Amino acid sequence: MNEKKLGLPSAIATGVGLIVATSCLMSLGQGTSVLGTGFILSMALACAINILTALSMAELNALMPNLTGGLAQYTLAGMGPFITILTMVGGYLVCQAIAGSVESAMFGNAINSVFNTGIPSWVFSVAMVLLLIFANMRGVDIFAKIQDVVAFLLIGSLTVMGLIGTLGLGTGETVAQASNTAGSFSDIFGMLGLAFFLFIGCEFVIPISKSVKNERRNVPLGMVLSLVIILAMQILIVIGMTKYVSYEELGASASPHILYGNALLGSLGSYWMIFVSALAVISTVNSAMSSFSFMCAGMAKINLLPAFFLKKNKTEAYYVGILIIGGLEIAANIVGLSTSDSLTFMISVAIVFWMVSYIVSNINVVIFRIRMPKAPRTFKVPFGPVLPIVAAVGTAFMIWNIDGNPAVRNSIFLIDGIIFVILAVYSVIWCKVRVKKALFKPIPVPEVMAMENSLYLIAHKKIEIHDNKEETYYGLSKG
Repeated sequence: MNEKKLGLPSAIATGVGLIVATSCLMSLGQGTSVLGTGFILSMALACAINILTALSMAELNALMPNLTGGLAQYTLAGMGPFITILTMVGGYLVCQAIAGSVESAMFGNAINSVFNTGIPSWVFSVAMVLLLIFANMRGVDIFAKIQDVVAFLLIGSLTVMGLIGTLGLGTGETVAQASNTAGSFSDIFGMLGLAFFLFIGCEFVIPISKSVKNERRNVPLGMVLSLVIILAMQILIVIGMTKYVSYEELGASASPHILYGNALLGSLGSYWMIFVSALAVISTVNSAMSSFSFMCAGMAKINLLPAFFLKKNKTEAYYVGILIIGGLEIAANIVGLSTSDSLTFMISVAIVFWMVSYIVSNINVVIFRIRMPKAPRTFKVPFGPVLPIVAAVGTAFMIWNIDGNPAVRNSIFLIDGIIFVILAVYSVIWCKVRVKKALFKPIPVPEVMAMENSLYLIAHKKIEIHDNKEETYYGLSKG
């Protein structure tokens, strides 16, 4: 059977899809309200560090290609199962469950903020999630078609809105205020944590790399281009905001992007930005839902998550992961959890784990350069281990600057510490009891890559006879 392959535009759309979220548009307004156009430098630094991390991930993909979970397999071969579970479960599974719930809630809230339908906002949110579950259950081709259209409409709309504001072509009145309010480099550095949030997610291209044409070129190119395109678009938005919205209003608004649209073009701008918000939510949740299922399947293949994540439907979609994250988002919206004010804080908590997973990815590159210097790689980060080390140190610096308020930052670190302990206990139990592996002993690269093949499961199954029933080592049925 000939599998349909995705082109470079789909790779870019996947990277863009997760990065540009409604919460990112809110963060963009918040950063602008504090530094004005000075926030552009914070954005550029954060983007540069994330580009270096994207290059590291591209090298890992070139060293160990065609892996379903991507980052999980790289870390298993680099640092062993304990760190893999901590970074992947904490950095991606927990983070996506929280972020996806918030994003889908914003969809319903945006509708009622303008049209006042009288219908609870969660109804629209749940309907949207159900629609995306159905689409993702139809396989990667349907996912890509939705992602391509939505992502490029999203970027196109925001770019046009940014250009109108930058060139002063809006119908609204401009405001008289200093364009750059950054007083020192410490002000710039203090906003790096917020700026980092604007560029996370391009690595979600990795899990679908097997479905990408010419993946050795299009995967790294897709990640880097998605970051550069987003930076360019966001620079235009920042400049436009400084011209049309006062910093006080931006900082006080829960929807600064809609505020900007209204100041720029009146009611037309408000409706346009609501349309953009809907695109951002659909794009983010759609991309996360698909990539989440691939990552869970990848971890199941290396026996770090239950084997039911490997089950596919007739269209070859990993439906268990899709249903789980979709179910979590639906439940969070129905009970009202995703509209809680504390969830903005909790997203920051989850992002710290995401940053840690980026640091681990950069360290993996250095480890493999030392351990396997002559292994064939179709792509290598230039200048040896220098750039991965710079990326790791830069990301650690952004963790320290996750929030400009020391009290809030300490609270974030406290909760992260508690989550870390819980995940560590789970990791120890899973490694020692379930898979019986040393916590920090890396699995050889050839074996990790062999796990991708279904024959590996057959060759390594252990059959026990209980009441004339066969049970495999991986818990998979014979059917």
